[in-house]
Amino acid sequence: MNDVILSIDGLSKSFGNVHVLKSVSLSLKRGTILGLMGENGAGKSTLMNCLFGSLKSDTGKIIYNDRHVSFKGPKDALEQGITMVHQELNLCPNHSIMDNMFLGRYPGKWGVVDSRALYNKCEEIFSSLSLNFDPKTIMNTLSVSECQLVEIAKAMSYEAKVIILDEPTSSLSDKETKTLFKLINELKNKGVSFIFISHKMEEIFTICDDIVVLRDGLVTLNKPIKDTNLDEVVTAMIGRKLESRFPKINYDIGETILEVKNLTTKYPPRLVDINFTLHKGEILGVYGLVGSGRTRLLSTLFGLRCVAHGDIIFNGKKVQFKNNRDAIENNFAFISEERKATGMFPNQSIKFNNNITYLDKFSHFGLLSNKEMNEASDKTIERMKIKCIDRNEIISTLSGGNQQKVIIGKWLQKNPDILIMDEPTRGIDIIAKYQVYELIIELTKQGKAVIISSSEMPEIMGMTHNILVMSNHKIAGILSTKEANEENIIKLCAKYL
Repeated sequence: MNDVILSIDGLSKSFGNVHVLKSVSLSLKRGTILGLMGENGAGKSTLMNCLFGSLKSDTGKIIYNDRHVSFKGPKDALEQGITMVHQELNLCPNHSIMDNMFLGRYPGKWGVVDSRALYNKCEEIFSSLSLNFDPKTIMNTLSVSECQLVEIAKAMSYEAKVIILDEPTSSLSDKETKTLFKLINELKNKGVSFIFISHKMEEIFTICDDIVVLRDGLVTLNKPIKDTNLDEVVTAMIGRKLESRFPKINYDIGETILEVKNLTTKYPPRLVDINFTLHKGEILGVYGLVGSGRTRLLSTLFGLRCVAHGDIIFNGKKVQFKNNRDAIENNFAFISEERKATGMFPNQSIKFNNNITYLDKFSHFGLLSNKEMNEASDKTIERMKIKCIDRNEIISTLSGGNQQKVIIGKWLQKNPDILIMDEPTRGIDIIAKYQVYELIIELTKQGKAVIISSSEMPEIMGMTHNILVMSNHKIAGILSTKEANEENIIKLCAKYL
């Protein structure tokens, strides 16, 4: 057991009659990376919350550094060297890096913070990790990837021996992911152990030493990564083989539904002279490096940004969306990149989130029909295969993937003519992704058009007819997906840099 730093033995957890974890056992070796995979709702988050002290398990034990532990809460776990970097970063955006690093534990005496000691401690940690940050930098000026690195540095400020990373690359570009992996491997070589939670198969096989798969609260695979393969992992996750990663798309596209001509936005960073055409039944992929203008383009099409000049022509008529309500009334739908910030009401129920956009649909003589709202919510739960107790469950209690399913289902009930999706499968498992892809194809067969922005190259290559590549807020080129490859897409990404 000397090489094992952490082991979980027979851990179970239930919420009422719902058994989320069923006698889960696993071990983490010193200086290794354990990949943790499973469908949304398989129990990954509950397992980590039990380990981190946020939840108390019903049965089982946790052995850490050769002794039985039962953390009273996250603070207890942190002080003993177990830290967790959540998918949704827990940062104070308007404060400095050093404030975020040592919040609640500032060095000083008699209530007076020793700013110099605080600054020096940050610099010492950054130097040990080969990070080049000014501790006084305000967090909201950093990119998402830089915030991730700060979170890991914060973890190391607790002299972490075990770091749990929950979907750490979900918002990162390929280049930023490589930077993060370099840091993880450097810490691994210093004896730090990691539990790496991800839905991205390529990442698990690239960086992990061992893998554990959960399905419906049970461990269905536990072995060294070198002794398994993608097919076995997928089978362990879903209980059957997955014949294809992407469903077959329909190549019979129709007439033009949307034309964008010389579109330029008002405020910097400005989109400049955007021109493209979208057809009925077409899936248009939008790809580019972080900061290339992908999200700005999609939000502009949905009326969320001011247009300086240029035309948007929808079904042969010029339209000018002053806001997103105008876009919705023209049967546009938009699934935003940041689901918690802009996609949902986290403290409200599934029912509330499903119906809030279309209250007029359920209104009769000024009164809302509770029966119709219940039926619409139940239909979304069934159609999207959402794992939940019922329609009244608070959406923030769902897994990230099931939250995303609620958001997508909300828009699909309107049956939009143009569905705009910004990172639609971020943080959801391989089966949930496949279900989303099937729904997209179902829409295109009805003559609807879909625009997908994604940072995942396989998704862009596997689920589109054409690929619009952004570079520095301009269109660098539009490629037919059949003729595109990774090399010519990356070249276009750098065209205007």
